[in-house]
Amino acid sequence: MNKLLLAALPALLLGTVSAAPKVSAQSIIVNPVVSSLKLRVWTDRDPSGQNTPTYASGDKIQVFVAPTQDAYVYLFNVQTDGQITQILPNRFSRAELIKANTVKAFPGPGDKFTYNIAGPSGVNKVLAVASSTPLNLSQLSSFKTAQDTFATVTVRGQEGLAQALSIVVTPVKDNAWVTDTAQYAVAAKPVAQPAPVTSPASGLAWTSRNDWTSTFTSRDSLNSVYTRYTRELQSQGYQFVSSKQNGNHITAQFTGSGKATLSVKQEGKSGRFEVKIVRKS
Repeated sequence: MNKLLLAALPALLLGTVSAAPKVSAQSIIVNPVVSSLKLRVWTDRDPSGQNTPTYASGDKIQVFVAPTQDAYVYLFNVQTDGQITQILPNRFSRAELIKANTVKAFPGPGDKFTYNIAGPSGVNKVLAVASSTPLNLSQLSSFKTAQDTFATVTVRGQEGLAQALSIVVTPVKDNAWVTDTAQYAVAAKPVAQPAPVTSPASGLAWTSRNDWTSTFTSRDSLNSVYTRYTRELQSQGYQFVSSKQNGNHITAQFTGSGKATLSVKQEGKSGRFEVKIVRKS
């Protein structure tokens, strides 16, 4: 993102008393009213949504959202230089109602676009806004040309975005919208591949088997090991669908010529790992 390229790629609440937009380094914009509607946003290299995974120019990135109630979700990319791009909805994907407790990927299987990373380097943020009713973004963003895939936001910087979104969400009930953010870094040069883990079945031995399990020790982190095998699956034509982390155990679902499940488990804080890949046609 940080210009997201096409490859085929609040505020805030008003009620009887208006509340000024709250801006924070973490969330950009925060609803001052507690809402039963919650939202999570994360990227494919950080299922927790709490870290800052690194991408290199040319890498593809997927963004995932999960609202706790039926909601319309909108995505904005905030670059390190303050430029803001509306990446959802876009020319190929309109705002749609996402069902409660459903994980939705952008782009997802069947979508006609991808999100590709481009410079400049630095830390970007993806801001997700969830609303129980559709939002009118016409005063906030627009397509510069008929060929543009993504709409450009007319303001710059986090505070400008917060103030602009305050106008957009004015008609929405106090407790009917919420936001969340995820960070990612764009490397100044290509990201070095993680060092191979020590494993009796190294390389891509799993590609010739439907069920493959390996246990090994490594000084790499849980996320590093998970990222390595995610990339190996993607290099074999599998597309990331969803992931879930429970403590030191990450499971992820992929689709391609069939379905694949990746399981990466670390024993406590030790360097002992178990990686399992199950493929079904």
